[in-house]
Amino acid sequence: MPDRHEAATFASSKAKTTFVYKKCMQTLKSDIRCRILETARRQFEVNGYSKTSMRDIATEAGVGVGNLYNYFTSKDELFCEVVRPVMLALEAMLQEHHGIRGEDIMMMKSENYLKSCIDEYVSLIHNHHNLMKLLLFRAQGSSLEHFREDYTDRSTEVVKVWFSAMQAKHPDINTSVSDFIIHLHTVWMFTLFEELLMHSVPKKEMESILHDYILFEIQGWRAIIKV
Repeated sequence: MPDRHEAATFASSKAKTTFVYKKCMQTLKSDIRCRILETARRQFEVNGYSKTSMRDIATEAGVGVGNLYNYFTSKDELFCEVVRPVMLALEAMLQEHHGIRGEDIMMMKSENYLKSCIDEYVSLIHNHHNLMKLLLFRAQGSSLEHFREDYTDRSTEVVKVWFSAMQAKHPDINTSVSDFIIHLHTVWMFTLFEELLMHSVPKKEMESILHDYILFEIQGWRAIIKV
């Protein structure tokens, strides 16, 4: 019979082996998941959402179709996960300016505000160029097919709440702006993004275009709001 020391050593060794095994399995699953996402992104870029099949993704990723569904329950869930980084970036931009972390409206007077907006737009397009194309041009048939319209509607409501908060903070400003004007603000933003993406504008030229566009936009808002 093994003594207590041997039993404890055996138990400890078994626990370590189990831990290492579980860690290896988690790493393997993570690698497979990443491979599936990368493969899906390429397939969606080439074929669009509607013409991409889970079987094609599984074949290129080197996994069984059944196993693919262990990682993602549907093609729609997979597509949403692929474009999640750009959706999070757009959400962060909305919240930074008008939502839970909304800046003070008087920041529009600052040159730093203009520069930060330009940097933000350039970074968004530069870092998420391909994913933004997927989201805006290749999502037909998915639950994100109307992302632009849904985001625009929600942005309008967020900005209205922000205006109310700014009015309470700065009673002299004018926030009697129609919902349609607020709506157009986001429509123009997406139109700008789409045009820049479709025409593959070089980064330096893009910065110049964004500078002029955002300057035009900020000056317009300042005139309306009387800041």
